[in-house]
Amino acid sequence: MTDAAPAGVDLDGAAPAGVGPDSAGSAGVGPDRAESAGDLPVEGAAAGVPGKRVRRRATAAPEPTPVLDDAELRGALEAILLVVDEPVSESTLAQVLEQSPERIGPMLDDIAAGYTAAGHGFELRRAAGGWRLYTRPEYATYVERFVLDGQSVRLTQAALETLAVIAYRQPVTRSRISAIRGVNCDGVIRTLVSRGLVEECGIEPDSGAFLYRTTTMFLEKLGLNSVDDLPPLAPFLPDDVEELADATR
Repeated sequence: MTDAAPAGVDLDGAAPAGVGPDSAGSAGVGPDRAESAGDLPVEGAAAGVPGKRVRRRATAAPEPTPVLDDAELRGALEAILLVVDEPVSESTLAQVLEQSPERIGPMLDDIAAGYTAAGHGFELRRAAGGWRLYTRPEYATYVERFVLDGQSVRLTQAALETLAVIAYRQPVTRSRISAIRGVNCDGVIRTLVSRGLVEECGIEPDSGAFLYRTTTMFLEKLGLNSVDDLPPLAPFLPDDVEELADATR
């Protein structure tokens, strides 16, 4: 009498369909099943061996920068301008406040106009490519009395003349400055450099001499935005200026 075959095994000893080493462990599901959404196989997996799956992580979108209203933007600009020690550009202010640069310029103009209309002892104006608060010229006497206590350190006449030559002829060499003034200017130029009013700006190709120009501090001290704002020299030149110019060449 033949014994009944165990359940799940046919008479030839072969495992039924869906059961065996090639089975995924559940009926009807094999190694060729579709990959679930968001799973990616790891590169370099051995042939016939399922690779590890890497799940994609969704990155959160950056939060938009809040737009300041006019009152808050005005207050933020005023607060920054009170602590700066040199003129600050509109692009820098826009970057710090994370606001559109197109809003900064008109707001600064509006603040400056408001200070002028209110008659404050200070004003906001553009100088040296940026913006800064300054005391008004009509109160300069009181400010000097408070800051200097009756003492003032002024440039000598020679330094002022040399500074004027550099301002109007820059970039210019020492020899050219000395030829225009008629005296040696090496010591005076060193003084102007140490005061931060003049700086080296390269070398003249022909002679190899250092070139000099005025600095941002020079513009700031004079309240100018650029050297193009310097007053014209024509009213101060002598009648024989062309003869003098030829003589210095």
